[in-house]
Amino acid sequence: MRYWLFKSEPDKWSWDQQVAKGDAGEEWDGIRNYQARNNMREMAVGDRGFFYHSNAGKDIVGIVEVCAPSHPDSTTDDERWDCVDVKAVRPFVTPVNLAQIKASAELEDISLVRQSRLSVAPITADEWKIICKMGDTKP
Repeated sequence: MRYWLFKSEPDKWSWDQQVAKGDAGEEWDGIRNYQARNNMREMAVGDRGFFYHSNAGKDIVGIVEVCAPSHPDSTTDDERWDCVDVKAVRPFVTPVNLAQIKASAELEDISLVRQSRLSVAPITADEWKIICKMGDTKP
């Protein structure tokens, strides 16, 4: 299993909206960055990811799971853009905010800080465990 970070502006797609989609999940669509698209192409069903509210809040608020592999993004006819489907697994007991992540020496190399504009990014297994612990949430 691999781990990922999915960023979403909560006024466009929130954790509550993701949860409401249930086990069917939802396309993680609208991504128009080649590196983020390539990250989604590397994902496998069962991979886990952090659901991060960007811009407003700047918190990791939940865990999602990839429930459909990379496929054409239904929001465009442009064949260059793919997406995966994700479903909510569980909320964070305590959301973990960007300031906490930046303050952690153990997370100094995390993609959320190094590539702050990337909307879909890899997370290492160690980063995953550290952040879950920070959020009092079962990995």
